[in-house]
Amino acid sequence: MAQAIRMALHYAEEHLGVTDIFGEDVGPPLGGVFTVTQGLSTAWNTPLDERGIVGMAMGLAFAGQRPVAEIQFCDYAFNTMDLLKLAGQMCWMCNGDWNLPMVLKTPVGAGIRGSIYHSHSFDAVATHLPGWRVVMPSTPLDAYGLMISACQEANPVMFLEPKALLRVRGDEPIPGEPADPRALSKMIDAPLGDRSGWRPQWPALSAYAVPIGKGKVVRPGGQLTVVSYGRMLPLCAKAADDVAAEGVDAEVIDLRTLAPYDWDLVKASIEKTGRALFVNEDTEVTNFGEHLVRRAVDELFYRLLAPPRLLAGKAVPGVGLADNLERASVPQPPEIAAAMRELAALAP
Repeated sequence: MAQAIRMALHYAEEHLGVTDIFGEDVGPPLGGVFTVTQGLSTAWNTPLDERGIVGMAMGLAFAGQRPVAEIQFCDYAFNTMDLLKLAGQMCWMCNGDWNLPMVLKTPVGAGIRGSIYHSHSFDAVATHLPGWRVVMPSTPLDAYGLMISACQEANPVMFLEPKALLRVRGDEPIPGEPADPRALSKMIDAPLGDRSGWRPQWPALSAYAVPIGKGKVVRPGGQLTVVSYGRMLPLCAKAADDVAAEGVDAEVIDLRTLAPYDWDLVKASIEKTGRALFVNEDTEVTNFGEHLVRRAVDELFYRLLAPPRLLAGKAVPGVGLADNLERASVPQPPEIAAAMRELAALAP
């Protein structure tokens, strides 16, 4: 996924008018803490100042540029909330006279033993900011396509990168990617040691785009609907395959976009199955999934065969460093499979 986002950003700076890609360690020699910005011609380093990063992106966008800013971990976005609120409101406040074409990307979630400073989720906070489009991919191809779309939007887009998936290889190739993953690595991954003379050899990339606001069915089924995104999505798909052997037929939906989200897709699936399970790793209290549960009850009450359920991160002060504490903080495959079994077994 890291390579996919990097290739999308390269395409965007070459073809979509992206003028500046910046953040802490985003430029050479590191190219981002997760190597997402290695080799990009417009990438540069900023001071360790998240407010300065967001403010710079807003200023550049107002001046007619198209920046992509990075907050190194979403945990450090909380001290920028007033600026994020202003950025989202700007087009509305000026009655459409001004646009703010900026992308703010940041890694989110647990899964790398990042402890309390590098394991937060940002789903609910991001969706509480009116005016922002919010996307979170679960596959490299979707990450590529969503970034291409984000870099063409007239107003702010928040690109949430599930950090536990940034080193995961997808089943679907990026258009233009060589078939041999080792060949791609040699082309665009910076070598260890001295990088002063290194330049990437980019493959011939295309404008493949995933529409913002459109989810997808990743596994069809007829007994219950499972809605997820980001890191939890592949876990849900795997759990659905596991419980299928027991006769539980789950349909799995990847939202891909949290704002605006594809309610039509979710609604049609719940109307078909009569049961709904919403899964994410953000804290369960005031969770984005709670909103989806509320909407399912409001609009589909008489179509439901069982109460909709949310499976989310535990309401604890932070994610622990030890592996057992981290696993206890966010949903794990056995919990997801158990929730599917229990929901499918509830009598109408």
